[in-house]
Amino acid sequence: MSRFVSIEALRLACGALPGPDHAATAAVAVRQATLTKPPGSLGTLETLVGWLAAWQRRPMPQMERVEILVFAGNHGVVAQGVSPYPASVTAQMVANFSAGGAAINQLAAVAGAVLRVVPVSLDRPTDDLSQAPAMDEANFLDAVQVGHASVRPGTDLLCLGEMGIGNTTAAAALAAALQGGDPGDWVGRGTGLDDAGLRHKQAVVAAALQRHRAVLGDPLQVARCLGGRELAALLGAMLAARQLGVPVLLDGYVCTAAVAPLAHLAAGGLSHGWLAHVSAEPGHRRLAAALGLSPLLDLGLRLGEGSGAALAVPLLRAALACHAGMASFADAGVDGPAANGPR
Repeated sequence: MSRFVSIEALRLACGALPGPDHAATAAVAVRQATLTKPPGSLGTLETLVGWLAAWQRRPMPQMERVEILVFAGNHGVVAQGVSPYPASVTAQMVANFSAGGAAINQLAAVAGAVLRVVPVSLDRPTDDLSQAPAMDEANFLDAVQVGHASVRPGTDLLCLGEMGIGNTTAAAALAAALQGGDPGDWVGRGTGLDDAGLRHKQAVVAAALQRHRAVLGDPLQVARCLGGRELAALLGAMLAARQLGVPVLLDGYVCTAAVAPLAHLAAGGLSHGWLAHVSAEPGHRRLAAALGLSPLLDLGLRLGEGSGAALAVPLLRAALACHAGMASFADAGVDGPAANGPR
């Protein structure tokens, strides 16, 4: 895939997204109608199979190559005291991922997924978004390119996640800039702020929105000024997945905020993504509703790392197993539903 040489080139790519394969969805529906169950009785599991087929662009979807991509980045806004953890924890957690000691390592194994962690210039934190644009255009496009190039053709399902101390501040600023409303409504406790810390974080986000008010009508400039390198990489990965025909499970608040610009740049821009869970961050539920995303799980998670996305993979495996493995009425010798009248 070509590099994005400018924000305008990226904007053009975000506005020219391929659509789903409606014939593949129709084939799923035809098969579903023959299976030994009442019509629609598997609910969302049936919908998930149709979604997989539509975006994999094949009538019988598969889940042989499932990957979890976790992007990691550092944030200059940490200097404002918006997190109880120091920025050094980002690199330490990346090392923990590599050593197999994090929650996502265990969840990836359970999900039968390959985990890849991609540090995005950890030695170069973004600028403090409350004082200056988080990234200049070159750095923003470089980070988008990292994510875009990280998606492997032929992947059957991609789970997106992140790691970055301070990134819930960036997510709150992004969400507030894109969706509007009271900035404080988008700010949560992140990794465990007390009440005073929460009020301070709200003030930092409000200051950032005021400083960058001139770009609030432009989703990509919002991502550049108020986001972070790992958030930009998530945006690039989401775009690449759409171009390559890879359905995506989105993780929590940071991940959802990072890809939200696509929804503002193209109708149905997030249609190839399904929200795996809604996190304990209050802004996440609000953002999911604004974007029309319906979460599969609601477990009070606020870890990040792609953990919620990994947890949803077995649900999709179960959905596909039923669709591919169940017998038809004819094959099983079971009487199907009557053509007319109550059952």
